[in-house]
Amino acid sequence: MKLVAMMALALVSAASTATAQAAPGDEIYAQPGHLVDAGPTKLNVYCTGSGSPTVVFDAGWEDWSPAWATIQPVIARHTRTCSYDRAGSGFSEAGPMPRTSVEIAKELHAALHSAHIPGPYLLVGHSFGGYTIRTFADLYMPEVYGGVFVDIEDEDVASPKERTTDYGKMDAAVRSLAQCRHALANHLPLPPIPATGHSYSPAPGTPCSHQFFRGLPMKEWSPPLNATVLHIAETRVALYDAAISEMQEMPADADWLVAHRRSFGSRPLRILTAQNHSYDNAKTPPALHKEHLAYEQEHAKTQASFLLLSTDARQTLVPDSGHYIQLDQPQVVIDAILGELPEHADTTP
Repeated sequence: MKLVAMMALALVSAASTATAQAAPGDEIYAQPGHLVDAGPTKLNVYCTGSGSPTVVFDAGWEDWSPAWATIQPVIARHTRTCSYDRAGSGFSEAGPMPRTSVEIAKELHAALHSAHIPGPYLLVGHSFGGYTIRTFADLYMPEVYGGVFVDIEDEDVASPKERTTDYGKMDAAVRSLAQCRHALANHLPLPPIPATGHSYSPAPGTPCSHQFFRGLPMKEWSPPLNATVLHIAETRVALYDAAISEMQEMPADADWLVAHRRSFGSRPLRILTAQNHSYDNAKTPPALHKEHLAYEQEHAKTQASFLLLSTDARQTLVPDSGHYIQLDQPQVVIDAILGELPEHADTTP
């Protein structure tokens, strides 16, 4: 499962790539947008731009709206866009437990309608956000325009061996996050992010509050946004409760997707698959590089299973990107989204 494997890799990926500049205007995510009624909770929503379809973004596990700071402002020049913080994260209120993808999808649907933002929706999800947008699509397919999968979680189409291996790593991740939550709730010193055994790991002693997104502070963000996100990670117990529950529910989420899978029909579906999760380069030992290549090949094969969800589905392999394609290769994500909009659609055979 990418979620667990990337916990260590993502924390240093920014340092492994070229120096990034803060996205212009990303300070919008450093303050609440609109707090919208979502049934049992209220969600913080950022909607910008105008037009149809509305592009709806959902971020990965331990992430929220700022994950799209390099993407949403660009797409908003062409149509209406909405990113949001799942319940418990960012500026959203806490939500009911457990935090299943079904509950998350229902809350998102309620929030969009409360904000008077009707479909059709072009759903864009990264990592765990792929679970939630696919669940949303299965529940509300008549309101869905299409989808863009940004290296999404794929346990429901993975082999039994892959699922067993991945799920075996989850208990340790939950225990670690729970220890961080306990320290925060009891005003104790935050423990460091534990060593994971990966070649890429955070600097020794990095406090566990820095584990969100792909390691705080983020080089792609402005100082005000970094300060706000770190403050949330250092003060909001609800953030940890939500993240713990989301991970604990992932196996059941995958089973739900298997049991309730619906075809997208002829709706456009773009599958973006990262191909350098370990950020290999010329200095990577050959034996290790070979091992990583084997993983990337298997990952691409598993993600190709999503092509069966639509008669208008395409997969794009992104060789120069880690798991966060929207940060490593933002133009790839932008092009995939704009390519689905009617006025930008690619008509080549």
